[in-house]
Amino acid sequence: MKRSLLILFVGITLHAHAQQSTIAVPANASPEEVIRKAAHVVPTANQYAALQNEFIAFIHFGPNTFTRMEWGNGKEDPSIFALQTLDTDQWCAAMKAAGMKMVILTVKHHDGFVLWQSRYTQHGIMSTPFQNGKGDILRNLSASCKKYGLKLGIYLSPADLFQIENPQGLYGNLSRYTKRTIPRAVPGRPFANKTTFEFEVDDYNEYFLNQLFELLTEYGPVHEVWFDGAHPKTKGGQQYNYTAWKKLIHTLAPKAVIFGKEDIRWCGNESGKTRAEEWNIIPYSSNPNTATHFPDMTKDSLGQRSELLHAAFLHYQQAETNTSIREGWFYRDDTRQKVRSADDVFDIYERSVGGNSTFLLNIPPNRSGRFSPADSAVLLETGRRIKATYGSNLFKGAKGPQAMLDGNAGTAFQLKAETGTIEISTPAPVTINRIMLQEAVRTQSERVEKHAVDAWINGEWKEIAHSANIGYKRILRFPDITASRFRLRITASRLAPAISHISAHYFKSRPPQLSITQSADGMINIEPLQQEFNWKPHGENAVKNLAASFDIYYSTDGSAPATKYAGPFRMQPGEVKAISVQGEEKSDVFSQAIGLAKQNWKLVNFSSERNRRPATAAFDANTKTFWQSADSTSHNIIINLGAQHQLKGFAYTPQTVNAEGMMEKGKIMVSNDGQQWKQAGDFMFGNLINDPSIRYYYFQTPVSAKYVKIEATAIAGGSRSLTIAELDFFE
Repeated sequence: MKRSLLILFVGITLHAHAQQSTIAVPANASPEEVIRKAAHVVPTANQYAALQNEFIAFIHFGPNTFTRMEWGNGKEDPSIFALQTLDTDQWCAAMKAAGMKMVILTVKHHDGFVLWQSRYTQHGIMSTPFQNGKGDILRNLSASCKKYGLKLGIYLSPADLFQIENPQGLYGNLSRYTKRTIPRAVPGRPFANKTTFEFEVDDYNEYFLNQLFELLTEYGPVHEVWFDGAHPKTKGGQQYNYTAWKKLIHTLAPKAVIFGKEDIRWCGNESGKTRAEEWNIIPYSSNPNTATHFPDMTKDSLGQRSELLHAAFLHYQQAETNTSIREGWFYRDDTRQKVRSADDVFDIYERSVGGNSTFLLNIPPNRSGRFSPADSAVLLETGRRIKATYGSNLFKGAKGPQAMLDGNAGTAFQLKAETGTIEISTPAPVTINRIMLQEAVRTQSERVEKHAVDAWINGEWKEIAHSANIGYKRILRFPDITASRFRLRITASRLAPAISHISAHYFKSRPPQLSITQSADGMINIEPLQQEFNWKPHGENAVKNLAASFDIYYSTDGSAPATKYAGPFRMQPGEVKAISVQGEEKSDVFSQAIGLAKQNWKLVNFSSERNRRPATAAFDANTKTFWQSADSTSHNIIINLGAQHQLKGFAYTPQTVNAEGMMEKGKIMVSNDGQQWKQAGDFMFGNLINDPSIRYYYFQTPVSAKYVKIEATAIAGGSRSLTIAELDFFE
């Protein structure tokens, strides 16, 4: 018997043939029977191999790289893809350094432009100046993948705007379904692979199948075929013959999983947000093995007990957590398009890979055919952290069930019931802040529903972490703990679970930089500084997630920070200084001028505003929102501060969503009655487009004011509207 067909459990050999990736549920099945069936749903061999990839790359590259658009329209002249150099070795070296195991190239995005030498279209790389029309980006990448030991995947968009917009286009041309031979022979371009298929399809499905045949036979093994459901435009009621696509893929790429269909599903967002419970055993109302339509499944409760009870079929379908390292899928520039920090990428890695899903990170090459330095630096640092944290196991040599301590995915510790306790002891105390757990999902499915980890501290057990499901992998994060005895408590399961792996790790973080903010009612909040990244926010504070063991100290009188921060507090206008402390390390001192509380401020007048960008956003104590005026030559805002104050100056916070409306020059007027005004000063702020940070202006002498008027006299970059994220005034 092959080793791949069995798993060892403390003297018990359990055969895998009883498990299935899809199990039908009888209409009259009891809740207990449904859950018991769910506990026997397992991944296919291809799905399990895809799970083991863990961290993989996406490459979006094409005309959009040069037009700076996210979606093309299919009408672009191919020559706009003005690539002169290409370095796929650099891509693969950076991805390998990050710890990635596979790369998926967008060989055709929705615009229909192809990145390989297809026989079936001229709308692609063959019609560009790159290498005199002989270039083939997929061929280059395939060779680099072999050189660096990376698997290769392809993204072939079912949508095709070129085939829609072109008068001779095949998409939705109302052609008849007839028997077609795939691949269609092209004179002078024979295939080395002599496999052929007979399908009854229309023109566009034939075109799509012909291209799939090229991709799956001429570029080496393909391990993932990526389909999405985006349809920027449709025509003629075009339908996709997924049954034919599936047969061709399974025949030509037998080790490939298919994303967007029955093998792998979308996590439900493009931001890197993860579910607290990511179950890969999913309820279906019809048989997924014969289905042709796979809708997105985005509920937070997906896969939980309450959802399974309504299933006609239970199916293993793992999640892929996909997002981009940049603000957008395609490269635009190195100034305004922000790049995720290594903190953010590493945090998503731990939440996604350590949350029973695969992490798919997009890195878009620039117009020189390389990853930009900022992207490469983040990949290198992320890989360094992964290796430094998870490259050594602090439970090595520990006493306990060796079937889960031996690092062998083929062995596991089988509990005798749905709950149980497993104790582990180390030869000497170890300091840890990460625990990694894995179930034997290949043969024993996902069963654990609740679990916790305790450490023996000061003569008693203390819970250090808890979570819900485990599945393929769960990473628990917690403040530093030093102990020599630990225990895993399984408190709820669907059936007696099998734990195949437990290990302990330590992530050495640094004291985080801090952000000091003031709410509208004057409360001061101090927390880890979160990177400004405006594209599809995931709502997580990555720095706070990673730096779990730190304290904050502050002062409000100009002295060195010494008061321990316990929560938001109120203070008079002045300055807050703060530091974070982690062990013996301290962060730099961060200071913030604190202005007037805004709860009694009122909008008196303004020049204009755009929908969803109201003038009140200029003083709502939220830098994520902003006022934007309409296009004009005159821009001003008048605010009632609620009481008379002796003002020393003000601060202007620019918006960071785009480069529009930066207030480069202006004047400030003050009044005590809203009728009689005097000018308090002229201000000028430089380099706002490249550095949209908060700017300050202080008066030569304090001015008395209840009303203030800000009038812009020059907007950076020639913009005709004004934007203000926040205004603050200081006494």
